[in-house]
Amino acid sequence: MESKASHSAGHLEEPIIPQNDIIEDDDAPMLSTYAMEALKEFLAEQNHSTIQESSAEVEEEEVALVTEDWRLSQFWYDRETAETVAKEVLTLCHSFDPPSVACIACPTLYAYLKYGSEFTFYDYNWPEDIPASLNHSFPIVVADPPYLSKECLEKVTQTISFLLRPGKSFLLLLTGEVQKDNAAELLGLHPCGFRPQHSSKLGNEFRLFTNYDPGTRLGGWEQEQ
Repeated sequence: MESKASHSAGHLEEPIIPQNDIIEDDDAPMLSTYAMEALKEFLAEQNHSTIQESSAEVEEEEVALVTEDWRLSQFWYDRETAETVAKEVLTLCHSFDPPSVACIACPTLYAYLKYGSEFTFYDYNWPEDIPASLNHSFPIVVADPPYLSKECLEKVTQTISFLLRPGKSFLLLLTGEVQKDNAAELLGLHPCGFRPQHSSKLGNEFRLFTNYDPGTRLGGWEQEQ
């Protein structure tokens, strides 16, 4: 299921413009071409500096996202969850050259990964209405179905099968505890010890399921009782 950005203008020093570069007429004072170019250059430098300061502050705090909308079943991961899953995905990427990752309905993770720049419109009701060029193209797929129903997971499973590359591949599924049996039945997944959390503190307990044993990462596979 699946913004905050800080801004600091910093200290701006006024540019020094020689008085003889101001040309007056009967209407209003105008800057000469030389002075105008100097002013533009100054403002451009200040703007670049401000953007760098703002970007640094955002990175120190958290990745900015659009405001979530519960009516659209949008619930963003908290920072620890996003960073933990992103770290796992980046670890898996070392197994492929070049690596490629598909994020299905998990924009928080995509924002933290900043992996690639491609976005493809996706409606889980039409699970294979995806560009043919993406068919069996991803050795790593992460999915977070928007609803906690078997019907939704079944359709997302079709999308996963469409995207996942044959052979060695890794699948991570973030969904509710109530989907545990369905995740095992449809995708052969096992729950990990790590428990995903959302910034909105959802009432439903969420789990992370994988098709591979993460070892000591992600809390390992949960042992059957």
